[in-house]
Amino acid sequence: MEPTREEFLACILARMITGLANIAVGTNSPIPATAALAVQAESAGRTRASILGSRRHNPFNDGGSELHDRAAQGRIDAFFLGGGQIDGAGNINLVGIGPYPDTETRFPGSYGSAFLYFLIPKVILFREEHSRRVLVKAVDFISAPGTSPPGIHRTGGPHALLTRLCLFRFDRDRGRFVLQSLHPGVGLSDVEQATGFTFERPAVIPRTPAPEPERLALIRGPVRGQIAEVYPRFAATCIGTART
Repeated sequence: MEPTREEFLACILARMITGLANIAVGTNSPIPATAALAVQAESAGRTRASILGSRRHNPFNDGGSELHDRAAQGRIDAFFLGGGQIDGAGNINLVGIGPYPDTETRFPGSYGSAFLYFLIPKVILFREEHSRRVLVKAVDFISAPGTSPPGIHRTGGPHALLTRLCLFRFDRDRGRFVLQSLHPGVGLSDVEQATGFTFERPAVIPRTPAPEPERLALIRGPVRGQIAEVYPRFAATCIGTART
């Protein structure tokens, strides 16, 4: 059975966090949570996945506040962020569309995104939708900046941006995204037409690798049961189901 889109994306995320000791996943993030639990299962105890909203996989007694404390102590190695808008410089907008404060459309809010973006070494931006309304030339409001001016102490920042079409890596020297790979069946023109910001690309663009059979089997086995504790509908409809 071919992997579902969700399984495919989870395996890409898992490759980027393999080998890290402490991975944290926020709320409403079933695909990143699946990736983190898969890496934890593969690690023989070397990786700990902390999933907000889970009773079994949430070590935080004080929810997000304790997550922020651990990030400040350097005890979180990777985290995932999304955004209503993301631009080519890695800036994310979680506030709304239009001039602030009279935004036409409101997003959930920034919460601690800027704090975590500055402190966690590997922040992976993840947004399934790949369109010009999401990937914009410049965000309407900067909830969390992708880069900082010289002299600003910053241990964290964007590592990559994953969408349903492709994978970008973030070039910190240039402060811009670079196309790393195209997913199967996706052409460069598809990405260009759906992206509002400009980006660099290699002369020969690789294809995103298919999921590793062992990891896919793990996700469809024990990880599916673990993720069902937090996301039962996702586990039932997006893992181990026929691809449409």
